[in-house]
Amino acid sequence: MASKILIVDDSQATVRLIQEMLQQGGYTSVGLNDPARLEETIDMERPGLILMDVVMPQRNGFQACRELKQHNLYKKIPIVFVTSKATTSDKFWGQQQGADGHVAKPFTSEELLKAVRRFV
Repeated sequence: MASKILIVDDSQATVRLIQEMLQQGGYTSVGLNDPARLEETIDMERPGLILMDVVMPQRNGFQACRELKQHNLYKKIPIVFVTSKATTSDKFWGQQQGADGHVAKPFTSEELLKAVRRFV
């Protein structure tokens, strides 16, 4: 059985879309709309991969990724940004924060699943 995938995006519609794509690909996922509850959700759900938006209120994806990668309990969980922030500099900055991959919005199911298969 594949690891659970945590989807972090402030848009409920985006979370549902990604969950449907993952389900069709045979993956189990859980959605989170509040990045302030990220660590609490990780502790409860134990995901093997995190798909995270960058542009979110209060705590953006760059901040959240950097904080997770600096924490001993969370640093080994792969993080793939799924975001409209898709310039070369955005991707570079994401890598500098510790991101393991990047999927640009809008994306196809094939693009998303290809990124997921790299880590799960």
